[in-house]
Amino acid sequence: MSAWTYEKAGVPHLKGDPAYNRKIAGLIRSTHTPGVCGDTLGFASLFDLKKTGIKDPLLVASTDGVGTKLELARLLDKHDTIGIDLVAMCVNDLITSGARPLFFLDYYASGKFQTHVIGEVLKGVTEGCRQSGCALVGGETAIMPGFYTDKKKTLAAQYDVAGFSVGAVDRKKVVTGKKIKAGDVILGIQSSGFHSNGYSLLRKIFSEKELRGNVGRKLLTPTIIYVKPVLALVQQLPVKGIVNITGGGFYDNLPRVIPKGLGASLDRNSWEVPEIFRVAQKAGGISDHEMYKTFNMGVGMVVILEKRHVQSAQKVLKSFKLSSWVVGKITKQSGVTVA
Repeated sequence: MSAWTYEKAGVPHLKGDPAYNRKIAGLIRSTHTPGVCGDTLGFASLFDLKKTGIKDPLLVASTDGVGTKLELARLLDKHDTIGIDLVAMCVNDLITSGARPLFFLDYYASGKFQTHVIGEVLKGVTEGCRQSGCALVGGETAIMPGFYTDKKKTLAAQYDVAGFSVGAVDRKKVVTGKKIKAGDVILGIQSSGFHSNGYSLLRKIFSEKELRGNVGRKLLTPTIIYVKPVLALVQQLPVKGIVNITGGGFYDNLPRVIPKGLGASLDRNSWEVPEIFRVAQKAGGISDHEMYKTFNMGVGMVVILEKRHVQSAQKVLKSFKLSSWVVGKITKQSGVTVA
């Protein structure tokens, strides 16, 4: 019987592969910004905060994943946009405080190392970093045979991803929601679809045939990265609150920034809900309340500001080719209503 090695156990010796290292290093370097210091393949990453130009910086951090949208990527064997979703889910949370994303790290775990799959995922991560203006400074690839198992042998090996983002904002410019008052306007910004939320439900209501076809391809549309348009709004206008409409939809996310004692009233007829949401609702027999509590319904991000600034805000968003609508207002009655 031959002697066992780590590679025979299912874990390739990646750190000793020059070709693999060069490929990874090249993708990482393509995202680098002036603040990045040190060796791309070192044990840890250094970043020079002074290079940001922020006078009195507060660090802001966020972490997230993509959820079971990963299973859709496996079903369609299309992995090049999942990394965009991963970055988006992190940096879109980060900017709700008015922070600028500085750097990003990713974690990829699978039971089997597949060069094509991880390469496509990483391409998406670097694309997402470039879109958000932050640097990919490192990450971790964990190969755990026997831990990640899957019976669908015809698909890519089962894998999971997680992202970690760090940004900074000037102490005097933090967006907290504390200045929000009754009568302020809720301005909704278009989404690209379901983003990366609710896929466990979506995978239940659509058949595998539908998920392998046009419906699946539509559902795999990557999450919009709102960094540049939202930061442009913050720089040009007195934005009082920013809400990322993710899991929990409108009912759970809006109260996270609205001061105690106030609420939000939304008019669902004020924007056109994309057809894919109606298709999903019909396919699953889902109630209106459940739809607005689970999905973004075509509004991926919300900013709260005074009515007199709405027209200017919409002009800024239009310059980024984003549609926006006055979807509601802040009320003196607590809670969220969608009518």
